[in-house]
Amino acid sequence: MALEARLRLPLAGPTPATAFLSGSNPKPCHISFSLKPTSTSLSAANAPPPIVVVGSANADIYVEVDRLPLVGETVAASAGHSLAGGKGANQAACGGRLALGPTYLVARVGDDANGRLLEGALADAGGVRLDRVARAPGAPSGHAVVMLMPDGQNSIIIVGGANMEGWAPEVDPEDLDLIRQAGVLLLQREIPDWVNIQVAQAAKGAGVPVILDAGGMDAPVPRELLELVDIFSPNETELARLTGMPTETFEQISQAAGACHKMGVKEVLVKLGSQGSALFVEGEEPIRQAIIPATEVVDTTGAGDTFTSAFAVALVEGKPKKECMRFAAAAASLCVRVKGAIPSMPDRETVMSLLESVQAE
Repeated sequence: MALEARLRLPLAGPTPATAFLSGSNPKPCHISFSLKPTSTSLSAANAPPPIVVVGSANADIYVEVDRLPLVGETVAASAGHSLAGGKGANQAACGGRLALGPTYLVARVGDDANGRLLEGALADAGGVRLDRVARAPGAPSGHAVVMLMPDGQNSIIIVGGANMEGWAPEVDPEDLDLIRQAGVLLLQREIPDWVNIQVAQAAKGAGVPVILDAGGMDAPVPRELLELVDIFSPNETELARLTGMPTETFEQISQAAGACHKMGVKEVLVKLGSQGSALFVEGEEPIRQAIIPATEVVDTTGAGDTFTSAFAVALVEGKPKKECMRFAAAAASLCVRVKGAIPSMPDRETVMSLLESVQAE
C-alpha cells in the first residue's frame, strides 16, 4: 500500500523491561518517581527504553446530552465539538506526557481533514514520536461519536476507517524493528487482530512485554493473540463479555480472571471504575488499588487508557506492581477532571504532586 513518506528518527533505550514482569510487589513507603528531565539532561545511555503503542487514532465527535435517546427518539445536544482520540492515540499521548524515555505511536490515519486533526493534536500533546504514523490514502480516518452525560459518563460508537482498513497485509519491517527495541508494547482492539498478532509476535521474540487493553471490538480475543500477551487489561464489563462469566462481585471478578489465566495470560489487570483496580497474577494473591478520588468528574473518556498507559510507564521504569497501580490511579484521577481524552492527559509533575499530597494525608 502506498503510504506517505515518514521521517525516520533514531531509537532510544537500552534493554527491554522483561525483568519487571515477575517478582515481589512490596508496598512503597515513599514516592520513588523522579521528575521528567529536559531533553538535554537525559542521555540515550540512561533513558528508559521506549514505549511503543500500536493502535487506533480517531477523530472524536463529542455531543453533550442530558440522557441517551430511546429507540426512535431524537434528543437535542447542549454542545458538540471534535477532539482527537482513539485508544491508541490516547495511550500514546499519555505515555508522551508521563514517560522519561520516548513514546512512539504506530498507527494509520486517512489522508483527510480528520487525519490532519489527529496529527496536529498528537504533535501538540507533546512527547509522542509520530514518524511511524502513516496516512492511508484509500481509507478515511477513524472517528467516533461520544455521547457525554452531565455526570461525566459516556457512551461511544466507533467507525474504524483507516484503523481497520489502512494496514498493508504485512506490518512494515521498520515498525517491527522499533517494537523489538521497546521497553513495552501497548495494544488495544480498535485495529485488526492480525496486526496485533504480528506485532505481538515480534515483541515476544525480542523479550518485550506485551500489554493488551481489551477495549475495542465486541468480539472474542483470538487465543493466538492471548498467548502472546503478558498483561491483559479489561474493565469488568469487558471481562464479563470475554469470559462469559459474571463480574458483579470481587470474587466473581477473581474467578473470571482465573479463566483468563487458563487461556494463557499470566497477569490480568482489571479496571473497576469507582471500585479502583486489581491485578491478578497467576499463583499469587491479587493486588488491589483503590481510586484516588477526583475533586470533580467532568468526563471519563480516556480514563481507562490513561490508567493502562501510566501503568506501562511505571513498569518500564522498573517499579513494583503495586507502585505501578498507584501511579496509574493518580493519572486516571487527574484525567477525569478535564473534558476530552487527549486534552485531559496529565503530565508527570502533576501526577507526582497528587501522589505526594495523597501520601501526606
